[in-house]
Amino acid sequence: MLADLLTTVFERRGRFTWSGDDDSRKIAELAEALVGTDGEMSGQKLGRIILGRFEAMEPDEKKTFFDHLARAMDFDPEGVRKALEAYEANPNRTTYAVFSAAAEPKRQEFIRRLNRVPQATGQLVAMRAELLKHTRTDPALAALDYDFQHLFSSWFNRGFLVLRPVNWESPAHILDKIIAYEAVHAIDSWDDLRRRLQPSDRRCFAFFHPAMADEPLIFVEVALTRGIPSSVQDLLSEDRQSIDAEEADTAVFYSISNCQAGLANISFGNSLIKQVATDLAMDLPNLKTFVTLSPIPGLRSWLEEQGRALPDDPETLRALAAHYLMEAKRTTGVPRDPVARFHLGNGAQIHKVHAGADLSDKGRDQSGGAMVNYLYDLTKVSQNHERFATKGKISATSEIRSLSAGGRKLLAEKAGA
Repeated sequence: MLADLLTTVFERRGRFTWSGDDDSRKIAELAEALVGTDGEMSGQKLGRIILGRFEAMEPDEKKTFFDHLARAMDFDPEGVRKALEAYEANPNRTTYAVFSAAAEPKRQEFIRRLNRVPQATGQLVAMRAELLKHTRTDPALAALDYDFQHLFSSWFNRGFLVLRPVNWESPAHILDKIIAYEAVHAIDSWDDLRRRLQPSDRRCFAFFHPAMADEPLIFVEVALTRGIPSSVQDLLSEDRQSIDAEEADTAVFYSISNCQAGLANISFGNSLIKQVATDLAMDLPNLKTFVTLSPIPGLRSWLEEQGRALPDDPETLRALAAHYLMEAKRTTGVPRDPVARFHLGNGAQIHKVHAGADLSDKGRDQSGGAMVNYLYDLTKVSQNHERFATKGKISATSEIRSLSAGGRKLLAEKAGA
């Protein structure tokens, strides 16, 4: 497989290190010099110096550097207008090339040239994580971030990603990162991690990139069960009885964690779940059902906006949760709940809502302990995705639709009280 071959190449490439910095120029001057150089060796030396200095900077110094990239290395609007006029007057290869060059900010080429340095991809991902701390308050830095996102979308496309199983025999430094990056159900200890990876009815898969071979980008934890579970406590219980994988008829994706803050809004999760489901179906033909057991992180805040507290009654909670998932929307028309947006955008169906499903402090605080199953019917995900993407149609069972109607009625009664 091409991605596996690239992994080997990048692992070997990454063994070369260099730490010298004998250049007295400021980092902004070095950035300009990097874009202007034609020499490969001199370019790599400049790139190493820039990356090394950036890593050592204080936060305010990093912000100043980002300001330089955003403003001094932007494109020239007047030059773009002239190039566009020339292309409109005489559209050909030459005028198009001139226009394309004029329309691309110099900082994009700067980022590309930095990425030529061995092991630089991970450093650039970390650089963007720093940049994202400032984009909400500075439109120019938000434009700079668009350039990072544009380039990362190409560098981290599905064709370059490597799907690897993570198990109890995986290297310790990978297992350490699984513990650190788990974002849904905290892993409290190595024993807790072992319970999630070692039994025959447990699986974990992660996407890696050849240029960041030791850094998972996103991972999913899977429980193989008989039937669809209704609580995460049952899945993660210390004294639960495991089953043979061949006895399971259901694969439950109970935790999906993005690992790299610098890859925000670079989507791999949809590919991950579909690839894992396809691979599991081939390895274990007895698996017939593929579902999540997902949190509902925005339920409490939404109910508070409606003037309601999280209810104690399980059926009331289920009704309000179903209505929230079906009807609560952003101004753009997409579901308000981020987990719902993710799974519905992948082509999943809202299958069932459970009360008392996550009794952790986090689960109670977010949703009163409610969780939801999203069903991945591999024969319908493409159709569901298309309807959701083009028409905003949410695929849901009749039970969910009935619960949602009940939730709407409860809210209306509250409003009229």
